[in-house]
Amino acid sequence: MVPRAVLVERPSEYDELLARHATHEQVRFFLERRERSLEEVLERHAAHARDHRAVLGAVPPEWRTATVARAELDRFLFEPDDVVLTLGQDGLVANVAKYLDGQPVIGLNPEPDRFPGVLVNQPPAAMGDLCADVAAGRARYEERTMVRAALDDGQELRALNEVFFGHRTHQSARYELRVGAEREHQSSSGLIVATGTGATGWASSINRQVGLELPRPAERSLAWFVREAWESPATGVTLTAGVLGAGEALVISGERESVVFGDGIEDDRLSVDWGQRVTIATAEQFLRLVG
Repeated sequence: MVPRAVLVERPSEYDELLARHATHEQVRFFLERRERSLEEVLERHAAHARDHRAVLGAVPPEWRTATVARAELDRFLFEPDDVVLTLGQDGLVANVAKYLDGQPVIGLNPEPDRFPGVLVNQPPAAMGDLCADVAAGRARYEERTMVRAALDDGQELRALNEVFFGHRTHQSARYELRVGAEREHQSSSGLIVATGTGATGWASSINRQVGLELPRPAERSLAWFVREAWESPATGVTLTAGVLGAGEALVISGERESVVFGDGIEDDRLSVDWGQRVTIATAEQFLRLVG
């Protein structure tokens, strides 16, 4: 089949403000009250529109194309032959990764002076050459490990950076934690299980007090941390951090209603009932980022 280029992007700041405030002048009023310039916002909006047109214009003419907003990803059907183009911040790559199954991703950074470009590591001007490399089979790929959380009823989710398990209202979570042959009843602020990609984010700040050797993005291993474990006659604090190798897993049995979500997206979560088991391990799928 002819490849399909799927452009993933988020609305511009102006589009978001217009959806919220309804009119151009209301947007201006809102920004001026906060000592912001509408002209600055419009300038970035126009630049985004130019990049959008340039990226789609660089797609080979024989390819099919589609566009999808970040908010619509959970309703979009990706095809096996898709080439996914993310135009914007690094977070867009994490947003789309969990919906893919090995399709190549080209991360395009339209504002290198604002975005670090760890995952959106290509300039929009390179689009034509990158698509040609993918089509010819000569593209270089960076394969990044993902993490998978699965409930015992068959529900699951994947994440590129980390998954979080904890109480649904951020109170103390109560659960039994199993790591290999060890197990412990715990009360804590929740658990983080991070990939090598996520090791530079949330996990990195937690690890400052732990000192694990964190995995690299391509390694088939995960770092896990228990946040603020509470010691009591019924709960322990001996299993609080570690690294899971390939084939290893954390198993959590909930003892009150909890949730699991990935990459900080709380709206896209799994609800964990009392007594349900959650198994967290490396995912079979990985992100194929065009390097």
